[in-house]
Amino acid sequence: MVFRSYMELALDQARDAGARGEVPVGAVVVGPSGAILAAAGNRTRELHDPSAHAEILAIRAACGVMESERLNGCDLYVTLEPCPACAGIIASARIARLYYGAGDPKSGGVAQGPRIFSHPQAHHVPEIYDGIGAAPSEALLKAFFAKLRQLPPS
Repeated sequence: MVFRSYMELALDQARDAGARGEVPVGAVVVGPSGAILAAAGNRTRELHDPSAHAEILAIRAACGVMESERLNGCDLYVTLEPCPACAGIIASARIARLYYGAGDPKSGGVAQGPRIFSHPQAHHVPEIYDGIGAAPSEALLKAFFAKLRQLPPS
Protein backbone atom coordinates (compact mmCIF):
# COMPACT_ATOMS: atom_id res chain seq x y z
CA MET A 1 0.00 0.00 0.00
CA VAL A 2 1.36 3.42 -0.96
CA PHE A 3 1.26 6.17 1.67
CA ARG A 4 -0.85 9.16 0.70
CA SER A 5 -0.70 12.29 2.81
CA TYR A 6 -3.81 14.39 3.34
CA MET A 7 -1.86 17.22 4.95
CA GLU A 8 -2.44 19.55 2.01
CA LEU A 9 -6.19 19.33 2.65
CA ALA A 10 -5.55 20.05 6.34
CA LEU A 11 -3.46 23.06 5.28
CA ASP A 12 -6.36 24.26 3.11
CA GLN A 13 -8.60 24.07 6.19
CA ALA A 14 -5.97 26.00 8.18
CA ARG A 15 -5.79 28.71 5.52
CA ASP A 16 -9.59 29.01 5.55
CA ALA A 17 -9.55 29.28 9.36
CA GLY A 18 -6.94 32.03 9.19
CA ALA A 19 -9.01 33.92 6.62
CA ARG A 20 -11.93 33.81 9.10
CA GLY A 21 -9.70 35.33 11.79
CA GLU A 22 -9.19 32.03 13.60
CA VAL A 23 -5.81 30.60 14.56
CA PRO A 24 -4.90 28.79 11.31
CA VAL A 25 -5.12 25.13 12.25
CA GLY A 26 -6.76 22.51 10.06
CA ALA A 27 -7.58 18.83 10.46
CA VAL A 28 -8.75 15.94 8.29
CA VAL A 29 -10.05 12.52 9.33
CA VAL A 30 -9.50 9.72 6.82
CA GLY A 31 -11.36 6.43 7.09
CA PRO A 32 -9.84 2.96 6.86
CA SER A 33 -10.68 2.80 3.14
CA GLY A 34 -8.85 6.07 2.45
CA ALA A 35 -12.05 8.09 2.09
CA ILE A 36 -12.10 11.54 3.64
CA LEU A 37 -14.68 11.45 6.43
CA ALA A 38 -14.37 15.03 7.67
CA ALA A 39 -12.28 18.17 7.42
CA ALA A 40 -12.38 21.25 9.62
CA GLY A 41 -10.50 24.34 10.68
CA ASN A 42 -10.50 26.11 14.03
CA ARG A 43 -13.77 27.87 14.89
CA THR A 44 -13.25 28.82 18.53
CA ARG A 45 -13.88 32.52 17.97
CA GLU A 46 -16.72 32.11 15.52
CA LEU A 47 -18.60 29.62 17.72
CA HIS A 48 -17.54 31.21 21.04
CA ASP A 49 -16.43 27.73 22.02
CA PRO A 50 -12.98 27.02 23.44
CA SER A 51 -13.35 23.37 22.42
CA ALA A 52 -13.95 24.16 18.73
CA HIS A 53 -10.42 23.16 17.73
CA ALA A 54 -9.98 21.78 14.22
CA GLU A 55 -9.28 18.26 15.50
CA ILE A 56 -12.37 18.18 17.70
CA LEU A 57 -14.66 19.47 14.96
CA ALA A 58 -13.27 16.98 12.44
CA ILE A 59 -13.53 14.08 14.91
CA ARG A 60 -17.13 15.01 15.80
CA ALA A 61 -18.10 15.13 12.14
CA ALA A 62 -16.32 11.85 11.35
CA CYS A 63 -18.03 10.14 14.28
CA GLY A 64 -21.33 11.32 12.80
CA VAL A 65 -20.44 9.83 9.42
CA MET A 66 -19.32 6.56 11.03
CA GLU A 67 -22.30 6.59 13.44
CA SER A 68 -19.94 5.67 16.26
CA GLU A 69 -18.00 7.34 19.05
CA ARG A 70 -14.98 5.34 17.94
CA LEU A 71 -12.94 5.92 14.80
CA ASN A 72 -11.10 2.60 14.73
CA GLY A 73 -8.70 2.37 11.81
CA CYS A 74 -9.00 6.08 10.99
CA ASP A 75 -6.17 8.57 10.49
CA LEU A 76 -6.09 12.17 11.68
CA TYR A 77 -4.03 14.82 9.90
CA VAL A 78 -3.63 18.11 11.75
CA THR A 79 -1.39 21.05 10.95
CA LEU A 80 -0.35 21.69 14.57
CA GLU A 81 0.58 19.34 17.40
CA PRO A 82 -2.65 18.66 19.31
CA CYS A 83 -3.12 20.29 22.69
CA PRO A 84 -3.66 18.08 25.75
CA ALA A 85 -7.47 18.26 25.48
CA CYS A 86 -7.40 17.27 21.80
CA ALA A 87 -4.92 14.47 22.51
CA GLY A 88 -7.35 13.10 25.10
CA ILE A 89 -10.18 13.13 22.55
CA ILE A 90 -7.93 11.48 19.95
CA ALA A 91 -7.29 8.67 22.44
CA SER A 92 -10.99 8.38 23.31
CA ALA A 93 -11.94 8.23 19.62
CA ARG A 94 -9.35 5.45 19.10
CA ILE A 95 -7.72 7.22 16.16
CA ALA A 96 -5.25 4.72 14.65
CA ARG A 97 -2.65 7.14 13.29
CA LEU A 98 -1.97 10.80 14.07
CA TYR A 99 -0.02 12.87 11.55
CA TYR A 100 0.79 16.44 12.52
CA GLY A 101 2.79 19.28 11.05
CA ALA A 102 4.24 21.91 13.36
CA GLY A 103 5.26 21.15 16.92
CA ASP A 104 3.70 23.36 19.59
CA PRO A 105 6.19 24.15 22.36
CA LYS A 106 3.67 26.40 24.17
CA SER A 107 0.49 24.32 24.11
CA GLY A 108 1.31 20.90 22.68
CA GLY A 109 0.18 17.75 24.41
CA VAL A 110 1.84 15.03 22.33
CA ALA A 111 5.61 15.61 22.10
CA GLN A 112 5.64 18.75 24.27
CA GLY A 113 4.10 19.60 27.61
CA PRO A 114 2.17 16.82 29.33
CA ARG A 115 2.68 14.21 26.58
CA ILE A 116 -0.77 12.73 27.03
CA PHE A 117 -0.08 9.47 25.19
CA SER A 118 2.84 8.58 27.46
CA HIS A 119 0.64 8.37 30.57
CA PRO A 120 -0.64 5.02 31.84
CA GLN A 121 -4.12 6.60 31.90
CA ALA A 122 -4.06 6.87 28.09
CA HIS A 123 -6.30 3.95 27.20
CA HIS A 124 -5.32 4.18 23.55
CA VAL A 125 -2.15 5.45 21.88
CA PRO A 126 -2.20 6.14 18.15
CA GLU A 127 0.80 5.73 15.91
CA ILE A 128 2.30 9.23 15.79
CA TYR A 129 4.07 10.85 12.83
CA ASP A 130 5.23 14.42 13.30
CA GLY A 131 6.75 16.99 10.97
CA ILE A 132 4.44 16.18 8.02
CA GLY A 133 3.96 19.57 6.33
CA ALA A 134 5.71 21.30 9.22
CA ALA A 135 7.21 24.17 7.19
CA PRO A 136 3.97 25.45 5.62
CA SER A 137 2.10 24.88 8.90
CA GLU A 138 4.66 26.94 10.81
CA ALA A 139 4.65 29.65 8.14
CA LEU A 140 0.85 30.04 8.39
CA LEU A 141 0.99 30.34 12.16
CA LYS A 142 3.92 32.77 12.18
CA ALA A 143 2.26 35.02 9.59
CA PHE A 144 -1.03 34.98 11.51
CA PHE A 145 0.52 35.95 14.83
CA ALA A 146 2.85 38.53 13.24
CA LYS A 147 -0.21 40.20 11.70
CA LEU A 148 -1.97 40.20 15.08
CA ARG A 149 1.00 41.90 16.72
CA GLN A 150 0.87 44.70 14.14
CA LEU A 151 -2.76 45.59 14.83
CA PRO A 152 -3.31 48.68 16.97
CA PRO A 153 -4.79 47.98 20.42
CA SER A 154 -8.57 48.14 20.56
